Amino acid sequence: MSKSAMVRARIEPELKEGAEKILGRIGLNATQAITLFYKQVELHQGLPFEVAIPNETTQRTFKNTDAGRDLAVCKDTDDLFEKLGL
Repeated sequence: MSKSAMVRARIEPELKEGAEKILGRIGLNATQAITLFYKQVELHQGLPFEVAIPNETTQRTFKNTDAGRDLAVCKDTDDLFEKLGL
């Protein structure tokens, strides 16, 4: 199939640079990544990942965590499981 359609988008230069470094490490260029994304959109009949607005509890938890409130510090996984009652 001929590749003659063009996609243009404006994004932040830092985002482009960072993403292209990551893509390069996995052997893809931007065109290949965008093609892969479009193929996944077709395959999934929508975005190939969940897009959701966090609920109120999650938003509150993020704010508390960012502020250093309601955090539990664990020495290791055994300590974590003990604190969780598991």
